[in-house]
Amino acid sequence: MQEQNERILKTEYSEVMQKSYIDYAMSVIVSRALPDVRDGLKPVQRRVLYDMYELGVRYDRPHRKSARIVGDTMGKYHPHGDSSIYEALVVMTQDFKKGIPLVDGHGNFGNIEGDGAAAMRYTEARLARISQEGLLADLDKDVVDFVPNFDETEKEPGVLPARFPNLLVNGSEGIAVGMATKIPPHNTGEVIDATIAYIRNENITTEGLMRYVKGPDFPTGGIVTNKDELAEIYESGSGKVKLRGRVELEQAKGGHVLLVITEIPYTMIGAGISKFLQDVAALAESRKTTDVVDISNQSSKEGIRIVIELKKDTDVENFKNMLYKKTRLEDTFGVNMLAIADGRPETMGLRDIIRHNVAFQYELNRRKYTNLLAREREKKEVQEGLIKACNVIDLIIEILRGSKDRPQAKACLVEGVTDGINFKSKESKIMAGLLHFTERQADAILELRLYRLIGLEIEALNREYEQTTANIYRYEDILDRRESMAEVIIEDLENLKKAYAQPRKTAVENAEEAVYEEKKVEEMDVIFLMDRFGYCKTVDSATYERNREAVEAENAWIVECKNTGKLCAFTNKGNLHTFRVSDLPHGRFRDKGVPVDNVSGYDSQQEDIICVLDQSGIALLRLLFVTKQGMLKYVNGDEFDVAKRTVAATKLADDDELVKVDVLYDQAWLALFTHKGMLLKMDGEEIPLKKKAAVGVRGIKLDKGDFVELAVVGSAHNEKHLVEFHEKKIDLALIRSQKRDAKGTRLKL
Repeated sequence: MQEQNERILKTEYSEVMQKSYIDYAMSVIVSRALPDVRDGLKPVQRRVLYDMYELGVRYDRPHRKSARIVGDTMGKYHPHGDSSIYEALVVMTQDFKKGIPLVDGHGNFGNIEGDGAAAMRYTEARLARISQEGLLADLDKDVVDFVPNFDETEKEPGVLPARFPNLLVNGSEGIAVGMATKIPPHNTGEVIDATIAYIRNENITTEGLMRYVKGPDFPTGGIVTNKDELAEIYESGSGKVKLRGRVELEQAKGGHVLLVITEIPYTMIGAGISKFLQDVAALAESRKTTDVVDISNQSSKEGIRIVIELKKDTDVENFKNMLYKKTRLEDTFGVNMLAIADGRPETMGLRDIIRHNVAFQYELNRRKYTNLLAREREKKEVQEGLIKACNVIDLIIEILRGSKDRPQAKACLVEGVTDGINFKSKESKIMAGLLHFTERQADAILELRLYRLIGLEIEALNREYEQTTANIYRYEDILDRRESMAEVIIEDLENLKKAYAQPRKTAVENAEEAVYEEKKVEEMDVIFLMDRFGYCKTVDSATYERNREAVEAENAWIVECKNTGKLCAFTNKGNLHTFRVSDLPHGRFRDKGVPVDNVSGYDSQQEDIICVLDQSGIALLRLLFVTKQGMLKYVNGDEFDVAKRTVAATKLADDDELVKVDVLYDQAWLALFTHKGMLLKMDGEEIPLKKKAAVGVRGIKLDKGDFVELAVVGSAHNEKHLVEFHEKKIDLALIRSQKRDAKGTRLKL
């Protein structure tokens, strides 16, 4: 056997992990998540557009199935799954997300209310005109570098030759490893004007550019309310843009006021609209406002129309401010203009993004006109040869008729070689020996068709030669003088602006902070009711007294409290959940109420409520805790006067849970009933005071497999205390008290 040389390399594990993670992170940053500052596209978007271009799915041709586009893109350029490709395709069709959609979709591509697009087999797409003219034009002129695809069987552009700052026009969102980008869309006309201004004056400041770019221009409209802060955001590339929806007032029948939302903040796209409707309904249910008569979403293809009907005497301005404060009708858009520049992620301001794009425009045009100049020079060479040939066409025909084959004729035209060619006269042979065409000219002459010898055709050839000469002069001027190239770029930008600029949708202003005066709630005594299904509500004391018998029969928990206070719910898992009484619906006894899960951190699927107390007086109480494994303690109530929504009320051993939480008064006793029929009654003095973080002490000795099933608290003042256990009634007043940690008395069940 041939011995194999093995080398074992020892290295630090942490160094390997660090290097591997950095490599992975950079791969995600550059190849997946962040856009390129030059064309404003992520790799998946660029590949989809290029694949559509290659497939011929142009704006002036029929739509093609999205599944065909997705499959071709995945097979050739983006082997990361069809869902990410289709999602990128869908987003590029949505006019409510993009400043200018880059793909023309046909079919259900989702809507502003969050409904998803249909499956790719049902939808069709083609390139939008802006993509073809503004992002993919000149690809045949060697203006960008092509790189191998993932398996090196195809070539793809490393960047598209974007002729306008698409990164600003359409914005971008992406999450990479350790960084994220969030760039708002802007108005196409304003961005192009700012780009032209920068080309004409490269020393222009961000403030100067903002004379053209007023601020973000969201497809959903709305109002930017912090105009004065935009300068800092566009200088640094990060900050928070404050947005508000546009609200209009209309008069309804009966004197009611209709508050109509016609434009929403960009951040409400998707499920945000339904969440807004729920939030307004919740404000009405919790009686934060009593002004709402009705709310409806009347949005359609024509636009957003959310209607809130208000009472006659409503303070509309105060109600509007409440919506700004309590819902997402006023929201913030966190700007972080991070993109790939020169192969590295970089946070850029407005001026930097435009600077990179303008530098890219100069590079594109340099390569474009270098390529065009070379083509025109080749054309000029051929045209000069044809014009020269027309002047000696009789001699050339004589050469062709006297030659044995094409190489012989070509050798005569290029080098004047006349050997082996039959001429009619010595003068013709001498003249043929003086010919000196270039290789390219000779090929053109040999391929010349006879109709080109018509007089008009010769005149057309001369005109073409003059045009070619003029083109060469123009291209050389563009390449030699930066000013000439700048004018070409500006002309292209102005043509794009003329074709695609749209009126601004988002207003930019300095709005005052919304001030909402919350109506003071009159404090009153209420009765908290919760049925065995976890639905809870509050009723006033008079309602409770009128329906006392039915209330006590139908509800598991009944607690007197204040409507401005909080309630504490202890669960068998040892948790304490607090919730505000004001969050509960207040009304009639027969109202259903709301699940307690909706107003607290309680999870009805994981735990059960075993006690509900009013938090306002809990600090003065002592609370008894009894667990399934027989552990006991009491805790001062002030430990449960907490602000957090959910805290641990006690410490539990493994596989243990709370059986009882109750108020422990002086001269009280406790009776423990076990599953196997043991009963232990003890005085309250036997139970020690502990902290809530303690487990407690053992209250009863349990046989193997036995556990505390029921715990009852009573008072020495009670003459009778009947308890039903396993269908047998027991008077605990007749049971003798024992010491804690005894086995207790066996019951005859």
